[in-house]
Amino acid sequence: MGRSQELSEFKRYTAIGCHLCNKSICEMSLLLSIPQSTVNSIITKWKQLGTAATQW
Repeated sequence: MGRSQELSEFKRYTAIGCHLCNKSICEMSLLLSIPQSTVNSIITKWKQLGTAATQW
């Protein structure tokens, strides 16, 4: 499979906000209509960069 379009900045930050509100990965996936693996990679990358990082 080829790579799909890059996730919008809005969805990335919404996923981070949901994570900070203690939503599960499954809940975030359903809310944002994106795969759980994508949600997991967003959270992982955000943790690696630190909470103050604004550029991906």
